[in-house]
Amino acid sequence: MVICSGRSTRQVTALAEKIVDVVKQEFGRLSKIEGKGQGDWVLIDTGDVVVHVFRPEVREFYQLEKMWLPAGSDTPNV
Repeated sequence: MVICSGRSTRQVTALAEKIVDVVKQEFGRLSKIEGKGQGDWVLIDTGDVVVHVFRPEVREFYQLEKMWLPAGSDTPNV
């Protein structure tokens, strides 16, 4: 899983589109994409890798990184 951020809805959408294009061109794989219309959180499923592209506020709200922290830890080492 890859988690990244764009600064605006336009940048989030552009990053997602570029990732889908590169995965198709370089690896010949079609990706499933969700959330591109809103541009707040775009999920790209490439089959082996799932990519999450967030606006910073949305990334902070959901804090997906915390899912992999050791029990009792509060802060990710990002």
